[in-house]
Amino acid sequence: MSETILTLQLYQPLWPLRATKPPQEKVFAMASSTLSLISTTCLGLAAKIFFGIVVLLYPLSAMAADSVDAHPGLTRLSPRHAIWIDAESRQLVVGGSVTLTDGPIEFFACPRKTKEHESIVAVDATAKLIHAGLLAIGLRPGSPASFYPEFKPATGDLVAIRIRWRDDTEDHETSAQTWVKNSQTGEELDCDWIFAGSSFWKDPRTGTEYYQADAGDLVCVSNFPAATLDLPITSSQANESLLFETFTERIPPRGTPVELVFFSVKQKPVDVKKD
Repeated sequence: MSETILTLQLYQPLWPLRATKPPQEKVFAMASSTLSLISTTCLGLAAKIFFGIVVLLYPLSAMAADSVDAHPGLTRLSPRHAIWIDAESRQLVVGGSVTLTDGPIEFFACPRKTKEHESIVAVDATAKLIHAGLLAIGLRPGSPASFYPEFKPATGDLVAIRIRWRDDTEDHETSAQTWVKNSQTGEELDCDWIFAGSSFWKDPRTGTEYYQADAGDLVCVSNFPAATLDLPITSSQANESLLFETFTERIPPRGTPVELVFFSVKQKPVDVKKD
């Protein structure tokens, strides 16, 4: 697979990313890394792509020879993370594992080593990289929920999430909503997520800016101002008022490897290419 390697800077908002003269907004310090845009060899004509696929830190050609790629037929966004683009079906595939099977939750999924104690799944990719992947499949972010002077829910494109896993005998797949139970009604979650897009925070001591959802607020079921994906409803983050919990009897054991498949609600789910 050939590549077009461009040295770019990442600006807010993250979309659209273009290989043209950058805007005059202040450059985020965290995004001074070299980015790789996968060429039209694997994605078709650039003019037909909503957004470029962003690979942080170094190009795919630098992938270590001994690394194991679970989906060699897809476009891997980072050799250090379990994240792939299926360009043909416009789906984002992210690897992870089950971390919580019984209890109240504030998140459906978080990046590994962040908020596993209140999230059903921990993914092996950063929130920032997942944001880039969502852009690459044509999804547009809006804004996270705001709370003052009055509550306003998150805005952005609607995102569907499917879960895939395997037990001793067979493969399984279901919607992410089926693992989330409404504590008041006992029913599964009945709405899709919103691509809110999180936000950036600047460390006043160093001037370094951070993508806030990297701290854990990736796929939320409680409203957070740093959420990458949030629900379009009011859902408190106060411990005594949490609206959702695990649908325990539907979730495989803790530690079970899973894959999350993200795509636009506007499209019908299709099978990700098996490798």
